[in-house]
Amino acid sequence: MAGDNRTSVTVVGLGSMGRALAEAFVAAGHPTTVWNRTPGRAGSLVDQGALHAASIADAVAASGLVVTCLTTFEDTRAALEPAARALRGRTLVTLNSGSPAGARETAAWAGAHGARLLTGAVKNVPAAVGAPDTLLYYSGDRAAFEEYEETLTVLGGDTVHLGEEPDLAALYEMAVGAMLLPALVGFFQGAAAVQARGLRVDSMVRFAGKWLDMIKALLPVYAAEIDSGDYSDAASSVNLFLAAAAHDDDLGEETNVDTAWLAPLHDLVRRAAEAGHGEHSVSALTEVLRKSPHSGA
Repeated sequence: MAGDNRTSVTVVGLGSMGRALAEAFVAAGHPTTVWNRTPGRAGSLVDQGALHAASIADAVAASGLVVTCLTTFEDTRAALEPAARALRGRTLVTLNSGSPAGARETAAWAGAHGARLLTGAVKNVPAAVGAPDTLLYYSGDRAAFEEYEETLTVLGGDTVHLGEEPDLAALYEMAVGAMLLPALVGFFQGAAAVQARGLRVDSMVRFAGKWLDMIKALLPVYAAEIDSGDYSDAASSVNLFLAAAAHDDDLGEETNVDTAWLAPLHDLVRRAAEAGHGEHSVSALTEVLRKSPHSGA
């Protein structure tokens, strides 16, 4: 595609991820307009060839495709509100955190201003933006996705449209993201325990990586068990995890590491056993996590 024919793009929000998005568009030859509430963040992008808009209204008016990278859906709407009239006829892509409810509210807001909306998520760190295997997923207006798919693939080669419902990307972002903090805190607990023995944390990185590979390999198995509701073929049972809870307490006492963050997880395992899932696969914890319609949730 000739450079003059490349889609023009506006990027709103120039934190570390927003800058990475803008840099990827510029590097791919897309005319790129940028805007940030703090103008100084645009300097390096201008040096690379981006155009710095003087106002949010100018930024939105500059391109048919407007990509925002702010913290929340509420922040996105607040930043764009002064330029709401300029959104008519444009495609808005939101790459921020937030709940499905926030995505639905933003879809209604964008629609009221005549914009097509794609909500999305970058499932990697800023340094990985633009890599062939970097995953981004989107939901919302399919026609808009199909029109701009080639342009959006500049941000990551693994680009997926989840469906027309505007809240699907937020749902998957939270569903998948729920794994992150427990996994990281588990690593940090292990790091503190290793250091308590005078050992370097980097000595456990290779082993932790292998452990994560094993967990990754189990995910399709657990997904199949949960989808079918059949937990009877237990490679790792609930009771096995229940018995292991005492080892966590012992480790905490020996290494003087606070393992209190595990208490709710141990309670979840205990409740699963009490509900009759003791000999079932640990994936049966899903059944305990579900709240009944009458639970008041």
